[in-house]
Amino acid sequence: MDATSLLTGNRIVPVVVLADAHAAVPVARALLEGGIGIAEVTLRTTDALDGIRAIATQVPDMLVGAGSIRTGEQMIAAQNAGAVFCVSPGTSEFLLDAAEDLGMPFVPGACTPSEAIRLLERGYRLQKFFPAEQAGGAGFLKSLGGPLPEISFMPTGGVTPENAGDYLRLANVTCVGGSWITPVNEQRAGNFDVITRLAGDSLRRNG
Repeated sequence: MDATSLLTGNRIVPVVVLADAHAAVPVARALLEGGIGIAEVTLRTTDALDGIRAIATQVPDMLVGAGSIRTGEQMIAAQNAGAVFCVSPGTSEFLLDAAEDLGMPFVPGACTPSEAIRLLERGYRLQKFFPAEQAGGAGFLKSLGGPLPEISFMPTGGVTPENAGDYLRLANVTCVGGSWITPVNEQRAGNFDVITRLAGDSLRRNG
């Protein structure tokens, strides 16, 4: 299954920065209770791979992926931990080759038309648009829809509950990614019910 098949229908993808590995399972269960069955655990912390492994093992109903992938070695480690998709803020030939060699559903990053076209040439019709707000926002993505109708985007970076709908209303946006649903401070406080509420509110507002 490719990334487009996995993510289609999952309009909001929480980007999870784990406070620690022990928070991974409660976060995943809180998201499921709030109606969201997918999470991108970003490899910005040393606990991320252990967190992915815990979710994959203990919360099988959650589609767990790895974000902030920057090397082929990270992609291999993520797959070994149980990630079923990977996301990168950018792209390189090494990352594209690694994804193809591993058979890993992959959402590579692009923020210019040239980058998007190059990824399309490699067969990637779903691409991450990062950093979304700083790179031109929903207006920029809308302008790409005409000349690049084959490509759909997953914008992340500056996406909030207030502007998520601006992206999701675009025909060339499959889903948005954002970290507002799983705040680190609420994880540390053990307030996983807050994550459930934020997930439900996000779906009601933008799902």
